[in-house]
Amino acid sequence: MNTPSELKYTKDHEWVKIEGNVATIGITDFAQGELGDIVYVDVDTVDEDINGGDVFGSVEAVKTVSDLFLPISGKVIEFNAGLEDQPELLNSDPYGDGWIIKLEIAEDADHSELLTAEEYQAIIG
Repeated sequence: MNTPSELKYTKDHEWVKIEGNVATIGITDFAQGELGDIVYVDVDTVDEDINGGDVFGSVEAVKTVSDLFLPISGKVIEFNAGLEDQPELLNSDPYGDGWIIKLEIAEDADHSELLTAEEYQAIIG
């Protein structure tokens, strides 16, 4: 199971890469493996301010639909348009071309719930 150490993680199986005040967010290798073949990604929250823990979109796989939870509060500033034509990028490259959104992190955002790679690995076994 691929869990890059430079990223942060959530108990809901999202990953976060923080660069300055922008966070890139996607789903983990574990999550895409559990979901199976992903056929659609729905994010209709671009330009919206959302609280950490709230749903910002969903991922549809062949057998199920799963909500996506925002790891930290902020404004969704970009959706990965490549996922419109190639949602399977979440399966083939979850930490690279399969990123889902970019978020402008709120000034008062709480990062304390984010997990290190080691803490996340402990949760998923």
